[in-house]
Amino acid sequence: MTKTLNITKDLISKNSITPNDNGCQELLISYLEQLGFKIEKMPYGNVKNFYARKGEASPLVVFAGHTDVVPTGPESEWSSPPFEPTTIHDNLFGRGAADMKASLAAFITSIEEFLLDHNDHKGSIGLLITSDEEGIAINGTVKVVEALKAKNEKIDYCIVGEPTSNIKFGDTVKNGRRGSLSATLRVKGIQGHIAYPDLIKNPIHQISPVIDNLVNTIWDEGNEYFPKTSWQISNINGGTGATNVVPGFVDILFNFRYSTSNTADTLKDRVHNILDKHKIEYSIDWENSAQPYITEKGLLVDAISSAIKDVTKITPDISTTGGTSDGRFISSICDQVVEFGPINASIHKIDEHVATKDIEKLKEVYKLTLVNLLK
Repeated sequence: MTKTLNITKDLISKNSITPNDNGCQELLISYLEQLGFKIEKMPYGNVKNFYARKGEASPLVVFAGHTDVVPTGPESEWSSPPFEPTTIHDNLFGRGAADMKASLAAFITSIEEFLLDHNDHKGSIGLLITSDEEGIAINGTVKVVEALKAKNEKIDYCIVGEPTSNIKFGDTVKNGRRGSLSATLRVKGIQGHIAYPDLIKNPIHQISPVIDNLVNTIWDEGNEYFPKTSWQISNINGGTGATNVVPGFVDILFNFRYSTSNTADTLKDRVHNILDKHKIEYSIDWENSAQPYITEKGLLVDAISSAIKDVTKITPDISTTGGTSDGRFISSICDQVVEFGPINASIHKIDEHVATKDIEKLKEVYKLTLVNLLK
């Protein structure tokens, strides 16, 4: 059993449902202190975070990740207890196995082996770890980044350990993420008896052509790194529950996943123009939870792609698909951010797992990336 696998098991055994860390960070810190890292604990509210650094020189390579996990769902449906790491047919089962405790363990052992082989390396190595990524993410990485920015701490390269592989380990690296802009729209009508249409104004009828307009709008054509911006409704709520009453309002929740070809402000303006064109009475609340970011192909993308190919014989796809990640915060103090980790097919599901052979491969990829950047 490898050291990386052992650390992964130790981390899985700690029930760290967001935002609870439950000792995961102390375990990581104990290894890092032995390697000579300076540790800065940064708790905010009920969230634990830490920033670790070894060395003062540039370039600075930082590994970033989270110790928190999502809830398990019905534990009775798991093949083994979710916080008792169990190996079944060469797969390690447990909540957080793929997202992302294997990555955290691989951070530690890759750094340890790199330092053993290259104690005269150039630059510095750091880690940014939070217990608030799977939750509301207001006291985690975003706060650490604000503190680092206040100290003029500049990161040259950052590797986020999110599970990016799709079908085969090593097949995908994320070099950016789309922005996420959400809105709660209330369309106002006049409630009344359904049999008296001249006395009512049906907000559901009013919004129907607007929805058609929004669905069929081409927001942009995407670009080299991003697909087209998409607009989707997630919820519609209206009505009293009675069959003979027209509601006085309807609420619609929708979301944009947008590329760097757009901005939140331009999308807001275009939505308001469409709503105003249809002359409906409405109110709208916006939440821009994530700005898009991109790391253009260059030194970091090349370094990790080369490492993946050396370990797996696969040339990874460079992609910006998927949801948001803490990379969106780190990109404000780091021009080159990528994400790479295990296969993501089982994350957040019952029976989350990671192939035991991939855990060791992950360590090797991280180590070779350090070699490519700092040797």
